[in-house]
Amino acid sequence: MRTLGQKFRFPPILMAKDTDDAILDQTLVTKEGLKKLQVELEELKTVKRKEVASRLKEAISYGDLSENSEYQEAKTEQAFIEGRILELDQMIKNAEIISEKKADMKGKEVHVGTTVTVCNKTDGDDPIAYTIVGSTEADPLENKISNESPVGRSVLGKKKGDTVEVNTPAGMFKYEIIKVA
Repeated sequence: MRTLGQKFRFPPILMAKDTDDAILDQTLVTKEGLKKLQVELEELKTVKRKEVASRLKEAISYGDLSENSEYQEAKTEQAFIEGRILELDQMIKNAEIISEKKADMKGKEVHVGTTVTVCNKTDGDDPIAYTIVGSTEADPLENKISNESPVGRSVLGKKKGDTVEVNTPAGMFKYEIIKVA
C-alpha cells in the first residue's frame, strides 16, 4: 500500500511506449508544408468559424431545431472544422522540419525530402522520380510519396544502384534506384 508521499513509478515498458508514441506523433514536413498547415489553420480559425457561426445563428432563427436541416448541416460542418483545427494544432505542435543536413546528403542516401528516381524492374516501366515527403504532404499526382508508403519506406536509407523489393497492395515489385537528388 502506498502512502501519499510515495512516488508512483511507471514500468519501463510503459515509458518506452510513451516515447515511441511521441515519435510516431511527429509530423515530418518541409518548411513550405508547415507554412501551408499554418495558413489552413488560420483560415479555419478566422474565416470558416465565423461563416459557420453566422449560418448557425440564421438557422436557429428559423425556429424548431429538431426538423431544421440547415441547423443540422451547420452543426455537422462546425464539428468538422473544430476537429480539423484540433488536428492541425497537433500537427503543427509536433512538426519536425526536414533538416537541411539531410538535404546536404543529396546524391548519397534517400531521406525524407530527397528526390529519388526509380525504375520498376518487375514491369519494365520507364524510370519515374518521386520526392519522399511526410504523410501530410503526400500527393501522388505531383509525384510526392509518403515516407510511410510501401515504396517510400523501402527506399529510405538506400543509395543509387540499390535494388529494393516492395510489397504493395498490387503485389511484389522490384525497383532499382537510378538517381538520388
